[in-house]
This record gives sequence, C-alpha cells and structure tokens, in this order.
Amino acid sequence: LPMREADVAIRMKEPSQADLIRKRLMGVRMRLYATSDYLRGHGTPETPEDLSRHRLICQNPRAPQVSAGASLVGELMTHQPRSTLTVNNYFGVLQGVLAGLGIGVLPEYLSSDFAEMQQVLPDVVSNEVPVFLAYPEELRQSRRIAAFRDFVQAEIALQRRQQRDRAAE
Repeated sequence: LPMREADVAIRMKEPSQADLIRKRLMGVRMRLYATSDYLRGHGTPETPEDLSRHRLICQNPRAPQVSAGASLVGELMTHQPRSTLTVNNYFGVLQGVLAGLGIGVLPEYLSSDFAEMQQVLPDVVSNEVPVFLAYPEELRQSRRIAAFRDFVQAEIALQRRQQRDRAAE
C-alpha cells in the first residue's frame, strides 16, 4: 500500500502507516485441527501433553507471522511433539492437515470450508488476532473501495451466521 502497488489490503495486524484508513473487520484465533482419518489412525489427543505422540504442522515460530500464532506454536513445542513439519504459510499448513500428515495450527475461519477437518483440543487457542482492512486516505471516496469493503463485510457476516447456525444444530 505505501508504494501504491495495491489499493486495498487485508492484514492480520493493525497497519502502522499514518496515511492509511484502517477498519477492523474481525478477530481470529488460531486453533488445532486434524482430519477425521488422521485421528482414527493416530488417536485423538485429550491433553496438550498427548501431542508428544503426534506430528505438529505449523509455521516456523521464528518466521514472520502473526504473533499470536507464533506464541501458540511456541507453547505447543514445550509438549515435545513426536515430530514437526514447518512451512512458511497457512496454506501449506492446511495442505499438510488435509493430506493427513498431522495436527495443524490454523486460523479458525478455515474449519468451516473443510468438512473433513475437526478441531483438536478445543481449549488450546491463541490470543485474538485482529484483522484490518486498510487503504490510502486518498481513496476514501472511491466507490470501488466502498464496494470491496461492503463485499468483505457481507462475507464475514455470512460466515458468522453460518457458524452460529452450525453451533445451534
């Protein structure tokens, strides 16, 4: 955004540039997920200590990422997982989980799109990660930016309704 190579960005931290308009969209937490097939074959951990019998799939805690995710991974590493697979983005973690390679640390919003994934150790959760929409002040009146902002907010609202409906079932 500062180089004007993009008009709008969605960031998992508040932008620091003073000339950007920022709108908080939502908060996200990182949680543990695995496929049902993986859990049938390797067992479902009941406590964080049980991770010592599983492979943990995560981003490298020393790589640039959301600090809440890195903190959670650091905490999980104290339970000495059997092995780890570290990748450089959440898409890589997701692909590892879907391939049945282990238990992954993923943003909670991904779980609704993949029926084969289930949450593991529901009490193990990161701090909230704020998600912001940001765009340059000079685009404040842009109808294109307004349309995109409205679309994103509508999609978030739809996802929240679907999550509430699933939880009520």
